[in-house]
Amino acid sequence: MNPKVVFVVGTRPDSIKTLPVALEMSRHIGIETVIVSTGQHREMLDQVFETFGIKPNIDLGLMKHGQSLSEMTSRMIDALSSTFSELKPQYVVAQGDTTTTFVASLVAFYHQIPFGHVEAGLRTRDVWNPFPEEFNRQATSLITKHHFAPTQASAQNLVDERIDAESIFVTGNTGIDAVLHVAKQTKQTWYPNSTEKIILMTMHRRENWGAPMREVAAATRHLIDEYPETRLVVAMHRNPTVRTVLESTLGGHSRIDLIEPPAYESFVKLMERSTWILTDSGGVQEEAPSFGKPLLVLRETTERPEGVDAGCAKLIGTSGQAILENGRRLMADDAFFDSMSEVKNPYGDGKASQRICDVIVKHLKK
Repeated sequence: MNPKVVFVVGTRPDSIKTLPVALEMSRHIGIETVIVSTGQHREMLDQVFETFGIKPNIDLGLMKHGQSLSEMTSRMIDALSSTFSELKPQYVVAQGDTTTTFVASLVAFYHQIPFGHVEAGLRTRDVWNPFPEEFNRQATSLITKHHFAPTQASAQNLVDERIDAESIFVTGNTGIDAVLHVAKQTKQTWYPNSTEKIILMTMHRRENWGAPMREVAAATRHLIDEYPETRLVVAMHRNPTVRTVLESTLGGHSRIDLIEPPAYESFVKLMERSTWILTDSGGVQEEAPSFGKPLLVLRETTERPEGVDAGCAKLIGTSGQAILENGRRLMADDAFFDSMSEVKNPYGDGKASQRICDVIVKHLKK
């Protein structure tokens, strides 16, 4: 029988970064590729599958309104355990730092199946920040067979944790594979007749819920009032906790557009159309430099320091004063703007999926 490789996805970000690898693996004759969706992010996940023109082979449909993190985790363990027992894969792959990824690695460990971790080695070193993502990625690394690190810095993090260097492979980030692929295939439709500067904002992380998010929103609204040639576009997460704050603080402004989460290909083109970006998203930190978009990162820590080190991103936290100071510089200081926008993307060259599949195929042929 042909060896079977199972790709487990659950959220929009991890599906964006996993599906290019699954598609690349499907081109290898003699290897069966199976995509399993936990449904951790239901509607947003469906958008990504549609973008890549594929459907999951198995959809566990585990998303349940209002469920706690512990409830979701326990249900996911049971469902993936049954799935792996039925499929009997020779290899399991998952990406990033989601609960889906952690549980996939844990269940693969229980079944003694080799596990490949895409985007391995990202660290903040603070297990509570971001929560629960930092715990998820550290715990996953303990039971991973092959660590596919996106950068040399993330590989060094793993070496520092005494992980076997022979199990670490620097591949580049698969998110860059996805964003470059989609950007070439999709037409630009955002604000075609506008000469306004477009500021894009995304904000959803748990540590920013409540007061930090209100402060960011208030400062950003002030910035838009200060610069009449600008428009703020906020791609709102579906979580009602996030929406309540953003709608109450940013709603009702003629130059602030609160929009539903765009389909992935549409969001890629929105990034490309924007002038600069405010975000707490890890994926956006990686993708935006491909289009030369300066990033102000709304976090106190980041597991993606390469962009900060390269100069295309600046870590500013959620202080209203920091948002106003840095936003004003991007609006008025051309040298500062150019210094951030002209940096080559430090996260990858679009060939990460091929490198990852080469490692897995070599392992399966042993």
